[in-house]
Amino acid sequence: MIAIATEKPKFQPGELVFHKRYNYRGVIVAVDRVCLAGERWYDSNRTQPARNQPWYHVLVDGTDGTTYVAQSNLRPDDRLDPVEHPLVDQFFDDFDGERYERNDREWPGW
Repeated sequence: MIAIATEKPKFQPGELVFHKRYNYRGVIVAVDRVCLAGERWYDSNRTQPARNQPWYHVLVDGTDGTTYVAQSNLRPDDRLDPVEHPLVDQFFDDFDGERYERNDREWPGW
């Protein structure tokens, strides 16, 4: 099934976000206009948010993990503290106290 985008992205790479359901914070690395994950991955996702909304690649604060998150599950992060993640320096050049400055390295594709 091919998803058709119904919403514009609310967040951009470098923005700090908070996952509403799982209560973690992170920084957005890349944005997909719709869910580009395969059916097997999507079907294994416990919540299965709509595929036709923006999805974000997020570095999770305080871990070495990354997530692929639907826009409906995110809100802006109020803390504005830097994210502690081993890949921050790979994808970002600077943190201005509110957001990271994204460099030109691409997020590995599906």
